[in-house]
Amino acid sequence: MKLFQNAQEFNYPWDQVTAANWRKYPNEVSTHVVAVDVLRRELDVSGTKLTSERLITCEQSIPKWLSMLIGCSNRSFVREVSVVDMNAKTLTLKSCNLTCAHLLKVYETVKYLPHGSDPEKTLFQQEAQITAYATISTLCNRIEEWSVKRFDENASKGRQGFDSVLQVLSENWEHRDKLVDELSTKVAGTVDEIRSTTDNIIKKTELKSTSLISHYSREIKRAFNQGN
Repeated sequence: MKLFQNAQEFNYPWDQVTAANWRKYPNEVSTHVVAVDVLRRELDVSGTKLTSERLITCEQSIPKWLSMLIGCSNRSFVREVSVVDMNAKTLTLKSCNLTCAHLLKVYETVKYLPHGSDPEKTLFQQEAQITAYATISTLCNRIEEWSVKRFDENASKGRQGFDSVLQVLSENWEHRDKLVDELSTKVAGTVDEIRSTTDNIIKKTELKSTSLISHYSREIKRAFNQGN
């Protein structure tokens, strides 16, 4: 068994990174991921934990010697189960390969955590346990070493691709916040205008009412005096 580990930082807050995770693929860099299908999505009774199950389709060339040994094509499938915990502020993704699992097993765990000292950053932790099954130990080692190398290549591409997605979404978030601020200002101005107009109408109504009461009061007094 070989162990692959990777840790990175993203210069975006945890809530933005976790939201962007669902739009991570497709991107221009991680072209090996060709499809992501949601199989299941559940929210717990507290409304703070979201569990999702997805099928990820990858298409990436493999060495000819490996293809001849395991008889697999360039297309492979991965099952992923993720949990977003809003209380603990964690996003945990666990996945394993479905293709050629009898010859090579890959168990991967990825975590997104808020940065301990900087709320505007998010920590990324990745670990993969890679185990090859073959009668010859030398062949197992070769398969596992190739898998670790492939993981390292994909991790680098994944970082670049996710950064590009985060940048686009961050611009959209900033634009959204600007629109919300502008709308709030317009609404506040409209409310003030309505309040001012309403106050003027009320004042005018009160003045007219006072004038009418005064007018009719004089008329009543006059009629009463004439009757006496």
